[in-house]
Amino acid sequence: MIYFISVNYYSSVLISRLLQSMPLSPGACQAVIVNNSPDDVLLHQFESASVTILEAHQNLGFGCGCNLALRWIYERDSNALIWIINPDAYLLKDPCETLHHLLKEYPNLSIIGTIIKTFDGNVWFAGGKLVPETGCISVEQQLDVRPQPYRASDWVSGCSLILNFKCFPECPQFNPHYFLYYEDVEFCRRYANLGHVIAMTQQISIFHEPSSITNRNLFLKLRHSTYSYLLTLEKFVSKRAFLMRFLRLILNAFFLAFRQPNVSFGKLWGILIYLKHRLGGGGGDRPMPPRIAVRPKIHAE
Repeated sequence: MIYFISVNYYSSVLISRLLQSMPLSPGACQAVIVNNSPDDVLLHQFESASVTILEAHQNLGFGCGCNLALRWIYERDSNALIWIINPDAYLLKDPCETLHHLLKEYPNLSIIGTIIKTFDGNVWFAGGKLVPETGCISVEQQLDVRPQPYRASDWVSGCSLILNFKCFPECPQFNPHYFLYYEDVEFCRRYANLGHVIAMTQQISIFHEPSSITNRNLFLKLRHSTYSYLLTLEKFVSKRAFLMRFLRLILNAFFLAFRQPNVSFGKLWGILIYLKHRLGGGGGDRPMPPRIAVRPKIHAE
């Protein structure tokens, strides 16, 4: 069973296009849409035997919105395949057979990323790297000339991220301190450190319209991304690399104060939220998610 998860935030038109690209079928392939915008009543027109709408009752952000759906699915099917995909993306063709074949050959793959292309056909994401010594978090945009079924990747994009529940003894969850941005990096590195295999495959591609939702408010985008960036650096890179990048970020924010005030203030606000979190002043700039009890997977003796 494959479950597609998408988190809606005033994106009903985009959700409609995404659902139309999915090979939905009761009992084989279903969609679970988390509604982070409660007054987006148009979303409920898509409910069907293959489409479930989960009401968040507030804007939980991306990671916690996904967590709501992950727990809901895990309670019902702890052996499912989960495909997290952005509302502003859609599938190129039916990828289900390809995905099933890949995991039949390589059942140890826990987290899988796909190739992500822009509407003009350019590669937007082909893998992610994180270098602890320098603090560099980067995106690969070159396809392998001779692609293998998969290759290892430090992290994969939450825009198109596949989870193999069979590899997880408990329901996988995104870090609730992240509201938006870098939650996919933290998620992948945290589970990689627990021994899970993080992989990229070129056998599956999707189309994506980058930042079509988050660019609606540049100040909020920079506030969330700056805070999440610092949380990620603190957790996974060397102290020296963190300090250098933290100082560079502050200097850049002040430099942009008169030229691009929205960018500058967004970054400075994100830095202040991070410092508040670091000094014990709370869990960051986000509401805490509602709780759903989930039973851990029980393996047969």
